[in-house]
Amino acid sequence: MFFSVFSKISLRRASLVLLSVVAIALNSCSLDRFKAEATQVPQMVASVGTDPSTFNYALNQAAPNVFGYIYEGLITSDGMTGEIIPAQAESWEVSDDNLRITFTLREGLKWSDGEPLTADDVVFTFNDVYLNEEIPAPTRDVLRIGESGALPTVRKVGDRQIEFVSPEPFAPLLLYGGGAPILPAHKLREAVETKNSAGEPLFLSTWGTGTDPGEIVGNGPYVMVSYSPAERVVMRRNPYYWQQDEQGNPKPYVERFVWQIIENTDTALLEFRSGGSDLIEISASTFQLLKKEENRGNFSIYQGGPDTSALYFCFNLNQASRNGQPIVDPIKSRWFNTLEFRQAVAQAIDRPTMINNIFLGLGEAQNSPIPVQSIYYLSPQEGLKTYDYNLEQAKELLTSAGFQYNSAGQLLDAEGNRVQFTLLTNSGGRRIATIGAQIKQDLAQIGMQVDFQPIDFNTLINRLGNTFEWDAYLGGITASTEPHGWSAVWALDGSLHTFNQAPTAGQPPVEGQQFADWEREIASLYVRGSQILDEAGRREIYAQAQQLMQEHLPFIYLVNALDMAAVRNTVQGIEYSSLGGPLWNLPDLRVAEN
Repeated sequence: MFFSVFSKISLRRASLVLLSVVAIALNSCSLDRFKAEATQVPQMVASVGTDPSTFNYALNQAAPNVFGYIYEGLITSDGMTGEIIPAQAESWEVSDDNLRITFTLREGLKWSDGEPLTADDVVFTFNDVYLNEEIPAPTRDVLRIGESGALPTVRKVGDRQIEFVSPEPFAPLLLYGGGAPILPAHKLREAVETKNSAGEPLFLSTWGTGTDPGEIVGNGPYVMVSYSPAERVVMRRNPYYWQQDEQGNPKPYVERFVWQIIENTDTALLEFRSGGSDLIEISASTFQLLKKEENRGNFSIYQGGPDTSALYFCFNLNQASRNGQPIVDPIKSRWFNTLEFRQAVAQAIDRPTMINNIFLGLGEAQNSPIPVQSIYYLSPQEGLKTYDYNLEQAKELLTSAGFQYNSAGQLLDAEGNRVQFTLLTNSGGRRIATIGAQIKQDLAQIGMQVDFQPIDFNTLINRLGNTFEWDAYLGGITASTEPHGWSAVWALDGSLHTFNQAPTAGQPPVEGQQFADWEREIASLYVRGSQILDEAGRREIYAQAQQLMQEHLPFIYLVNALDMAAVRNTVQGIEYSSLGGPLWNLPDLRVAEN
């Protein structure tokens, strides 16, 4: 999910939570100076659409982010096949009862500051950070086991051995336990153990984007050198990274990797076409232009099929109050919590036109959050409920639920209130803005007035995750092919259960929160799905969950874009897929001279 505990190295557009594109201008003078300084070493430059939100992995809920470059877990995955492969651990063993996994670290591992990386770092990472209830780490959500939400135990059993033990069978333990990045105990332990005046760990304010990047210690292929907000993050090869080739040459081969932050998509495209960047993820409209320039521009366009993100429209179903005030206007809350209302909206959104006009045919209708690449995906051909564009049926659903139309064709509820709400999204992205504008237009066809309002990304995150004060929003999540990666979304207390968010650690409490029966059932199915080790049984469980999602529509899924990137031909070794993106094998890439 947009959030992925698994540390894949890719340029994903979505955030653990949102499609994240914010508009800040690029400083061209500073860029020219930077280019001049960069001519001395081989480097690769990738364009991204937004600044990092934090340098603290444990607290991160946004993408794109730097963590896939500077951190690594015990295992990783092959970006072409999805197969689990060794990373910081050279091997692992699973007990006969499937309750115990023992990982063996590689010999001689070091942090980017040269300090030894040991089993103690792994135990610290889990017991002191991820599994610490005082730290709101999304990783903990996907490691909760069974109905009780128990957590695995992690302990050191040898100089290089760490044992993960589950109290009951837990299918995703290898993926999500082994895949979570390891954090440096020698740099972070004091911040975890020390409390501020409010009794909170100092860790909660540690390693923000105001921290000197040189202070951030990691174990991935790169280490940060500098960060210039709205301009770039510069990373250099980690001299202590474990990977070598058969001749004993250290990896990664590319000395410097640069995240070039250009939040305006037109400017990013211009920079790529002029040779200022080596890699850019592209949209359908960009594809039309760049395809004609491949030979002259010395680059190639890679296509990986439908991407693994979920683009959706969502209503705030939260019926709770805070400090005696309803979180959502009670009149609007009645609309949003009426099933026929949400189903009518789903039928009124013209996804065929969205695919043709906005995605220029390079997209597919989406009906499930689980990516089509996953063996757990339930297709419409297998019975998944879908909502075809049909305005008349949408109107019939609304009138059957007590809504009515006035002489001007405006939709009113049973008490005569005009149906009007605000749709939020993050500002700066042309495509997301165009999608929002079409939704506004589509829903006007069934009498709804939608006030479409793109806002600053950080402000949006605060409203979705802290104040809960919003009507509807347009966003997205980058998903894992393992459904349990969505646990933070579907668990009732999950940190990404946005449509009916419960307060997380440190947030003000709410009163009177209600969870629907279907909501509880999806949460229960996700627990059961993690407990079953038989793949056929798991597929059946997640099929039931997908049916409930589509029946009750906490999220109205829209369109899967085709995953595409343009990469300069001087970058050698690209293996592209929608699972891993263009940079999943970053340590193996080389940059040749023009």
